[in-house]
Amino acid sequence: MTALNELSLHEAAALTVTRQVKAEELVEACIARIEAREPTVKAFEVFDPDHARDQAKALDAGPVRGPLHGIPLGVKDIIDTADMATGWGSPIYAGHRPVRDAACVALCRAAGAVILGKTVTTEFAYFHPGKTVNPHNPAHTPGGSSMGSAAAVGDFMVPVAFGSQTAGSVIRPAAYCGTVGYKASHGDFSLDGVCGLSSSLDTLGCFVRDPHDLATMRAALLGDPDAPALSRPPRVGFYRTPHWDDAEPATRALLDATAMLLSERGARVEDATLGPAFDRLSEAQKTVMAFETARTRAHEYEAHRDQVSPPMAKLIEVGRATAYGAYREARQLAAAGRRALDELFGRFDLLLAPSAPGEAPEGLDATGDPLFNRMWTLLHVPCITLPIGAGPNGLPLGIQLIGAKGEDGKLIAGAVWAWDRLGTPEP
Repeated sequence: MTALNELSLHEAAALTVTRQVKAEELVEACIARIEAREPTVKAFEVFDPDHARDQAKALDAGPVRGPLHGIPLGVKDIIDTADMATGWGSPIYAGHRPVRDAACVALCRAAGAVILGKTVTTEFAYFHPGKTVNPHNPAHTPGGSSMGSAAAVGDFMVPVAFGSQTAGSVIRPAAYCGTVGYKASHGDFSLDGVCGLSSSLDTLGCFVRDPHDLATMRAALLGDPDAPALSRPPRVGFYRTPHWDDAEPATRALLDATAMLLSERGARVEDATLGPAFDRLSEAQKTVMAFETARTRAHEYEAHRDQVSPPMAKLIEVGRATAYGAYREARQLAAAGRRALDELFGRFDLLLAPSAPGEAPEGLDATGDPLFNRMWTLLHVPCITLPIGAGPNGLPLGIQLIGAKGEDGKLIAGAVWAWDRLGTPEP
């Protein structure tokens, strides 16, 4: 029998919502896993097991609250929680206690979630690493910036955790830690109460272990009904991106094999091409992120410069040195890219592309390269990574599926279709 902490979100919810399993039982299973593995994985910034137990007991004593009733949830530590400190990965805000929950946390509480703890983030959700390691090999990075959330879900500490993405902060760590990662369409989920970095890029997302779980999260946050099953096999555009040569051989082989297998299973898979302007989108994302971060985090840089890491200080300095005209040009290039992508989605239901260059790199001083994520974040489209296969060192590899902006339900349905036919990793 599968241990309670190893259940996917929708499997666990089917038991807690129907009272077959108490919230306290599920929470205790997750607490036991955290206590056994946290000294190695270091996924949590704040973890109070007694507070989690109190939440679970209150849920068991009352009516079923909603689709997340009794589900333990990890919250990235850039997301405000009224009952737990929120430090944004920075010594400037160590011990800071927000006066209220972020909107996404409040909605999940209302849907019955148990806030199990605050997961480690990089500083202000940029590149300076936190303490978390990869649960599959502690000598390797878990990715960033949502490193604690990815590791906690990947190590069966929680069935679901929040992340956010400005460059590749959901998709990349999900691929490295062997989880399903979902970055919503830009603007779909409220960012009220979430530490900002770049307003035109920041997007909320989550980590789960099965794409079937994503419809449950959208139901809790948006009231969106379950993603319908596809009426036919999807039309898949295999887009190798302008950075294909930067992908490791194992990643290229995995994508080629996946395209072939999806075709054999009934999908219509064709190569997808986009114009030369798409070659410049990753650089455009860097320009937009630097320019906006320099304005968003101006207070910390001016008032607490000695507590700002060198990577963050460099980003802010680059952003301040970026001409407004260059920023506008990058935004205009993104707008043109969105129009071209809309035309492409007239032919395809979803695109297939790499999630990351390869396995999680060795070392903990960096979080890996978001090269295969930047353009999609800039284009505001929803993305899902599925853990499919492993690299030469035995660490997880992922494939990335991309949908049209605002068509998250269709993308989730396509990801479920692919997941059910590609096979799922064993715990």
